[in-house]
Amino acid sequence: MFDLLKVDLMVNENERVQSMVLGDVEVVRVVEWHEPFLTTSDFLPEVGADVWKGNEHWLAPDHWNPDTDRTVIALQSWILRSAGRTVLVDTGAGNGRDRPGMAPYFDQCQGDFLDLLARAGVRPQDVDVVVNTHLHVDHVGWNTVDADGQWVPTFPNAQYLIPAADDFHYGPDNAYGGGVQAVDRLIYEDSIGPIHQAGQAVLWDGLHTIDEHLTLESAPGHTPGSSVLRLASGSDRAVFAGDLLHSPVQIIEPCCNSSSCLAPEQAAASRRRILGRAADERELLVPAHFGGAGALEVRRDGDGFALGPWATAGPKK
Repeated sequence: MFDLLKVDLMVNENERVQSMVLGDVEVVRVVEWHEPFLTTSDFLPEVGADVWKGNEHWLAPDHWNPDTDRTVIALQSWILRSAGRTVLVDTGAGNGRDRPGMAPYFDQCQGDFLDLLARAGVRPQDVDVVVNTHLHVDHVGWNTVDADGQWVPTFPNAQYLIPAADDFHYGPDNAYGGGVQAVDRLIYEDSIGPIHQAGQAVLWDGLHTIDEHLTLESAPGHTPGSSVLRLASGSDRAVFAGDLLHSPVQIIEPCCNSSSCLAPEQAAASRRRILGRAADERELLVPAHFGGAGALEVRRDGDGFALGPWATAGPKK
């Protein structure tokens, strides 16, 4: 599924750590990489070629490379400074992981994620809460680090909020995803199991309140426990949507799923529900993998949706 093409990071070094303020919450975007990924047919097979071509004027170059027909995505995390605490949303791919079949993006990576956090003014011991929106390879990798051959929590003082449905699905009680993909056992054993062993895992389901500004909400389909994080502070609203969408083309084609959605009909229903609320409540939509500005507003367009303005963020000072 993963090929060996690797290109240089598409974002300027000064753009890899960006910040904006929503109400009383500082939001910092940390971009590990932003580059061409899988072809459209491999990644979003339900989106027709005519949709990509008809929207080339805004999809290229940040979200699609028309010359190679490859999607373009970002691997990124979000730091939220809220109610006196530091919340880290998703933790990327991690370094030094055995991810057979997932080269070059996730197998034996050697990235600078912790340096990027330091550039944002965050040391591992400063993180109070880690949110894993779901338990896929590119959302849990920096949960842990290698300490003399043993995987230990990267963030020693943090609670790790883990969707209970995903923990069951990918954990030992369900044979690590039912044994469908051998890599699921590796992901759980090096990135989730050590969090349980350290007593830092908090399993949740349905709704979970982090503080007066931040609430987790289940949005299943992509995985059994896929979730979104809602922010409400003052008059500002945002929804950190995880892998509810991988490309903005799914805003105009919300019934179209990625190839990694485990329950396609449920994923599409969750996507339409979250997009509808984002449009009605003017929530800034902040998916895990959008390139370009990374976040935007959504508008209703008849029975569907249209893109609104993209967010504006500046380099973290």
